[in-house]
Amino acid sequence: MKISSIVISLLVLLAFLIAGNVDAHSCSPSGKIRGKKAPAGQCNQENYSDCCVRGKLYPTYTCSPRVTGHTKATLTLNSFQKGGDGGGPSECDNHYHDDDTPVVALSTGWYNGGSRCLNKITIRANGRSVEAMVVDECDSTMGCDEEHDYQPPCPHNIVDASKAVWKALGVPENDWGDLDITWSDA
Repeated sequence: MKISSIVISLLVLLAFLIAGNVDAHSCSPSGKIRGKKAPAGQCNQENYSDCCVRGKLYPTYTCSPRVTGHTKATLTLNSFQKGGDGGGPSECDNHYHDDDTPVVALSTGWYNGGSRCLNKITIRANGRSVEAMVVDECDSTMGCDEEHDYQPPCPHNIVDASKAVWKALGVPENDWGDLDITWSDA
């Protein structure tokens, strides 16, 4: 009788582990990029953006965690305005967006080739929620080059948001940078 209880417990544990294989941490790196030092004045460090370090290896991702009703992610800060650390115009509409407009860029897997372009997502943190429009990709496959402002590739679980999103979530400005959130398609 004891052995069958152990077997059943192991089977339940195995089923849990298999089901857990699609959780928020199931996306593995797809490769690496070696960092290059940016030419003088070529890496915009506005909003706590990092510049690539020469020789450092950065992981790349073609995937992101599965999207659910409460997908775990890290909220980061980005300026989508002309001259902001977001670089050029947004991928979805080839426009710049004011920092007072709730817009986001999603990691490559969630961006999904632009399938979420101009759609809204709901972001939750601090007991609040805000809707924001997807306007860009936070590239998880490339970085450390001129096109990416000599910034490293994005991690696989990033929602890169304008100042308007941070304000709507009630995060004090001195705490802006990285924040654990959940999000879903609106």
